[in-house]
Amino acid sequence: MRRQAASGAAGDAGRAAARVADSADCTRGRSPCPCRLIDFCAVWDAGVFLASAARQGAPSGVTGRRLNEAETLNSVREDQFQRLEAARPRGLGHGARGPVLRMAGPPPPWACTAILLCALSLSGAIEIPMDPSIQNELSQPPTITKQSVKDHIVDPRDNILIECEAKGNPAPSFHWTRNSKFFNIAKDPRVSMRRRSGTLVIDFRSGGRPEEYEGEYQCFARNKFGTALSNRIRLQVSKSPLWPKENLDPVVVQEGAPLTLQCNPPPGLPSPVIFWMSSSMEPITQDKRVSQGHNGDLYFSNVMLQDMQTDYSCNARFHFTHTIQQKNPFNLKVLTNHPYNDSSLRNHPDMYSARGVAERTPSFMYPQGTASSQMVLRGMDLLLECIASGVPTPDIAWYKKGGDLPSDKAKFENFNKALRITNVSEEDSGEYFCLASNKMGSIRHTISVRVKAAPYWLDEPKNLILAPGEDGRLVCRANGNPKPTVQWMVNGEPLQSAPPNPNREVAGDTIIFRDTQISSRAVYQCNTSNEHGYLLANAFVSVLDVPPRMLSPRNQLIRVILYNRTRLDCPFFGSPIPTLRWFKNGQGSNLDGGNYHVYENGSLEIKMIRKEDQGIYTCVATNILGKAENQVRLEVKDPTRIYRMPEDQVAKRGTTVQLECRVKHDPSLKLSVSWLKDDEPLYISNRMKKEEDSLTIFGVAERDQGSYTCVASTELDQDLAKAHLTVLGRPDRPRDLELTDLAERSVRLTWIPGDDNNSPITDYVVQFEEDQFQPGVWHDHSKFPGSVNSAVLRLSPYVNYQFRVIAINEVGSSHPSLPSERYRTSGAPPESNPSDVKGEGSRKNNMEITWTPMNATSAFGPNLRYIVKWRRRETREAWNNVTVWGSRYVVGQTPVYVPYEIRVQAENDFGKGPEPDTVIGYSGEDYPRAAPTDVKIRVLNSTAISLQWNRVYSDTVQGQLREYRAYYWRESSLLKNLWVSQKRQQAGFPGDRLRGVVSRLFPYSNYKLEMVVVNGRGDGPRSETKEFTTPEGVPSAPRRFRVRQPNLETINLEWDHPEHPNGILIGYTLKYVAFNGTKVGKQIVENFSPNQTKFTVQRADPVSRYRFSLSARTQVGSGEAVTEESPAPPNEAYTNNQADIATQGWFIGLMCAVALLVLILLIVCFIKRSRGGKYPVREKKDVPLGPEDPKEEDGSFDYSDEDNKPLQGSQTSLDGTIKQQESDDSLVDYGEGGEGQFNEDGSFIGQYTVKKDKEETEGNESSEATSPVNAIYSLA
Repeated sequence: MRRQAASGAAGDAGRAAARVADSADCTRGRSPCPCRLIDFCAVWDAGVFLASAARQGAPSGVTGRRLNEAETLNSVREDQFQRLEAARPRGLGHGARGPVLRMAGPPPPWACTAILLCALSLSGAIEIPMDPSIQNELSQPPTITKQSVKDHIVDPRDNILIECEAKGNPAPSFHWTRNSKFFNIAKDPRVSMRRRSGTLVIDFRSGGRPEEYEGEYQCFARNKFGTALSNRIRLQVSKSPLWPKENLDPVVVQEGAPLTLQCNPPPGLPSPVIFWMSSSMEPITQDKRVSQGHNGDLYFSNVMLQDMQTDYSCNARFHFTHTIQQKNPFNLKVLTNHPYNDSSLRNHPDMYSARGVAERTPSFMYPQGTASSQMVLRGMDLLLECIASGVPTPDIAWYKKGGDLPSDKAKFENFNKALRITNVSEEDSGEYFCLASNKMGSIRHTISVRVKAAPYWLDEPKNLILAPGEDGRLVCRANGNPKPTVQWMVNGEPLQSAPPNPNREVAGDTIIFRDTQISSRAVYQCNTSNEHGYLLANAFVSVLDVPPRMLSPRNQLIRVILYNRTRLDCPFFGSPIPTLRWFKNGQGSNLDGGNYHVYENGSLEIKMIRKEDQGIYTCVATNILGKAENQVRLEVKDPTRIYRMPEDQVAKRGTTVQLECRVKHDPSLKLSVSWLKDDEPLYISNRMKKEEDSLTIFGVAERDQGSYTCVASTELDQDLAKAHLTVLGRPDRPRDLELTDLAERSVRLTWIPGDDNNSPITDYVVQFEEDQFQPGVWHDHSKFPGSVNSAVLRLSPYVNYQFRVIAINEVGSSHPSLPSERYRTSGAPPESNPSDVKGEGSRKNNMEITWTPMNATSAFGPNLRYIVKWRRRETREAWNNVTVWGSRYVVGQTPVYVPYEIRVQAENDFGKGPEPDTVIGYSGEDYPRAAPTDVKIRVLNSTAISLQWNRVYSDTVQGQLREYRAYYWRESSLLKNLWVSQKRQQAGFPGDRLRGVVSRLFPYSNYKLEMVVVNGRGDGPRSETKEFTTPEGVPSAPRRFRVRQPNLETINLEWDHPEHPNGILIGYTLKYVAFNGTKVGKQIVENFSPNQTKFTVQRADPVSRYRFSLSARTQVGSGEAVTEESPAPPNEAYTNNQADIATQGWFIGLMCAVALLVLILLIVCFIKRSRGGKYPVREKKDVPLGPEDPKEEDGSFDYSDEDNKPLQGSQTSLDGTIKQQESDDSLVDYGEGGEGQFNEDGSFIGQYTVKKDKEETEGNESSEATSPVNAIYSLA
């Protein structure tokens, strides 16, 4: 198990902002504001806001979110990270980090205002915040934000757009110059300027020529604080002139000679893209022999006859018009000494000699001569080109004198004929040479490269924001080749012609400002130029006089984690730079020193948070113009920690794995537990179950192996714990099987083991397959330890082997390997005979000889067959024999059950096997001829008898004696009119026995019995039928024993007669005992007559329950008993306490009140029922009543539900149940309903069935839970 602590400590508010706290520019005092806010807005752009803040009025405040260091760094752009890391105060390691908030949408105005604070440390324009209260106070000279490129080429078919946008406060106005003269836009109807922008739009929809507007344009953006200039924009209109008409004569050239086809495209703006095609628009195939140069010409190092199969046309594609112009094609006529264009010669190793072309040394086609020079500007691409002729075609190689080619910038093009070096710098100057060589010789050309440079910035002037009385400087440093000159301007005018300013001093490329005042605001331009170009930069000087102002929301809430390091930010703004002090809980002393440290940018660092650090912190910013303050409320939270971490586990494939992750955290923070697999978010599939403190994986598979990380996180911090899961899987299949050391009876098999999938391979199983006897069926051959991958296999003769290998580890077996190649061994006579030879008769006059056939590995040769021999035992007669190809042979016309000697010998085309062993078999059996005699029966008890008989003679058995068998059946019962099944049953006595026992008989019954002899053929004749009678036995248990409790005073018992009386019933015995929990009363025994099937027990108390045991009796004794218990009282709690409270006065009074209330309710219900019982049918129905309808004098009849009427001969109890009248005649209760049971003399059978069923129905109703009303009446 490995644990990873969370990176950083939550609550370290502003930890990333601390990286800029000690910025060098800020510490030198160049900025009038806290330097920590420089990267504040930069980090905002990256999506990470480094302050925990809540706007005033938010429900709960915005809380800092703890992210680990990796998350923070990934959220900040690389350039910002480098600046942050360089300036970050070093503290207590990675734990000194603080929280960050991810913010959506644009930053608030106070955040952007922070950019103003470090103008000297950032390049580019200062952003005026959108907050109106600040915007109205802060002024800004103009700054150019967008402009067209210096060389602006436009499409003549479109309107012309020259961009110029600027910002400032107040918003600047714009005007333009053309060719250094004022361009009056108002005088030209085609020219307009976009609203709130300086962008020019020249519209040609109403006519006009775009060429008339070509020239050099410059934009001026002006407000009351200065003027900013754009670059000088050279406007040119794109041109795509037509190709001049010309008639080209065919080009005649000797085969093997060099050739250049010149393109000479018309000059375009910008230059067109050149490519060569045939007149049928098929591209020209280019290679090291034929290729296009950078100038557009097509070069042939040597011309071959196949070059005249097509024509050659130069094409020019113009960028803006997207048109392609095609030059008239060139036609080649190649003179050759071998006029046949034999395509087979193209791939000839010496193609030129085969065609009679003379070989010659290389010579350069471009550039000419042995040396040339080339100039390139710094930052551009250098393209050097060498194209050579010769036979065979020369190869080109490039070198640099005195050094290597720059591998990171150099690449070869056009089949090594061109060398391109990208982004050229001064160190790329020097001498380069190309070497053209073939087998006839070599030649080289030297190119001297000079690198010049248009001006490029070393120190571009930055906008300068100062407080009144401060000093500052603007620096404009540039380099180039040749060295550029520097010219300063102010508000677009040369500095020399500007009004004098005693606070300003020009020193070459630097302007120094001392004791600046509000009147010093202006926009300065630095123009640096040489013969290759120029650079123009605007930088304004702004002087601000602003009292302190807090930029963050008031009453921020910052939550931090205990024992961590944190920083409290208090972003503010003012000019001159305000001083900042911190106080806690309104105390008068400034916080600095000890556990506190205040940085120069005003941030308060608490080195180790403790519980007592919780409270309200106040920051106060002060300068000469006033002061401002803000408060930060700090809450300290307990850290999130994983106290039971997941552990490394090793699991078999298919098992279940549980990874624990139990976490303690601050209860006021919301905890979130997530899981990573291999450092990526884990997808919870249907095989996984994620709970609060664990992750369970069911049916682990190989893909589940890896590292699992539990991430427990809150809004402020997180903790990580990692464990590795290793899955033990079945091994991969072995591969690359190879057979070596081939011999007559052996071969060496070698294989490459597969991956063991984390469980060592224990064994290898080698299997084989042969294609003669069982093709496609694989058999195990041998088994080897898992440490080997090569084994010698013993082989059998005449088998066409094919092998495969299976790897086995603790988890299971691999898939079989792919089969090896086949190997057939030579043949030999069999070395064994078939096994399991038997001789048995399938009929009474035959003997069937069978054996197990030999397999492929024991056949040893083709045409395997068997020599079968037999003769009667102990007769010394000659052997009978026959040759068989199968696995059985039937000998016919044999005597009944005679022993035979049998031999089966294997034979193939190479010879016979060894002499076989002799096996004894028997011919077929016939049915026995005699039955057992003198069968004697002795009754053992009511369910078993003993048999004894005389054995039969052996010759009458006519086979192998299997058993003596008794057939018996129940003839009748001694009980009158009782139907019995007369199905025959049997009992076998294996072997040559003379006695046996037949059990499981029915008592009190008449039986008959016969005996037979049984051999392999079947039963013999039956013996004389014997009769016997079983004595009386004990009855079975009474059926359907039912216990019902109609009230709390009595318990009704009912039962049915036993299914098997097993004799004459003489009565029933009932035993019952009262119990209450663990207390058991005295057992009571009741005896009943055989006709009684019900009994009522009077309860001694309403609390106890009863356990009943009922059994039937015959003269032999009592039979099996059935046991039941009385149901539990309806209200156990009430009845348990009844005995205790029944004597209480309040209880008696309460019961009387309840009884009176119930009586009143019953009277009301009875009255309502009586009123509703008559229904005036004649008023509702016109159909007359039939004569059978029970009429009354008022024309109504009783509409009461028939089911609610009492049955005839019944009475209604107080609880509304219907009780059957008790019968005085006990014989009535003996009726068995639909089952038609009878008594001893059969005097009645089921005549009381209907009555009995009705009683059962009523009993079911009464057995329901007693209602409260019933309980009250029973208590009363």
